[in-house]
Amino acid sequence: MVVRKIEGTGVALVTPFTTNEEVDFPALARLVNHVIEGGVDYLVALGTTGESVTLTTSEKIDVLQKIKEAAGGRVPIVLGHGGNNTRTLIESLKDYNLDGISAVLSVTPSYNKPSQTGLYEHYKMFINACPLPVILYNVPGRTGVNMLPSTTLKIANKFPNKVIAVKEASGDLSQMMDIINKAPKGFDVISGDDGITLPLIAAGGTGLISVIANAFPHEMSSIVNFALEEKYNDARMIHYQLLDLIGLTFANGNPGGVKAMLNKIGLIENVLRLPLVAVVRKTEEEILEAIDILANS
Repeated sequence: MVVRKIEGTGVALVTPFTTNEEVDFPALARLVNHVIEGGVDYLVALGTTGESVTLTTSEKIDVLQKIKEAAGGRVPIVLGHGGNNTRTLIESLKDYNLDGISAVLSVTPSYNKPSQTGLYEHYKMFINACPLPVILYNVPGRTGVNMLPSTTLKIANKFPNKVIAVKEASGDLSQMMDIINKAPKGFDVISGDDGITLPLIAAGGTGLISVIANAFPHEMSSIVNFALEEKYNDARMIHYQLLDLIGLTFANGNPGGVKAMLNKIGLIENVLRLPLVAVVRKTEEEILEAIDILANS
């Protein structure tokens, strides 16, 4: 099993659906080609943006296989695999063919609201069972629990060859910088928020797992690449061109915003599975207007 380095711009792929709410595999293949040709460095399959919690096990297996086929080895692939039952999480990892997968992105357990000790023990058990490198994922706005820097660093130091990064989506730059400042060599901090990627990279972050890059892979990858090259004036210009759209991406929840964008540019149907729904008309109109402004900028 060849493991490829995870760096730069990743995209958390949406799962396209038909108007009958079935997985739209031709649209998924188009999307994979769109983002790779747009310059992203790796793909994240079956994450939050992919509405993975509304997919059946067989659909998840088929979605991952289609992504691998469409990617054709051009870029690394990261598998999103998280849950709030540690034993089930480990057992269900066996459902997937991990050939061609470079790492597993595993979100902190949601709803249970475990303590910091519980988070550590959860990851310890999962990391020991996982055959691939693991990327931690902290997104307290969704899970209801914030993994503190001390816990992230404890895990990073305990498993230096297995845990390669944390996707930080707490929105707290101070917290992220604390991790960067004290992280062991080889442990990366990846932005989980499109809007604060530029300042995070300036502070020492190593890249981004993006939502808006589904629709605008070239623009978002350019921000990351310029920032990593310390060409901050160039990065800042594109950052502000995208900033309104980034805000609209999450105005009515994710992935409603980016699916409206992808529908506008002709890649997918604007369909989500309940309990998620499409953005409201006002937001959709603002998204379409912002896309037109970006196209003419």
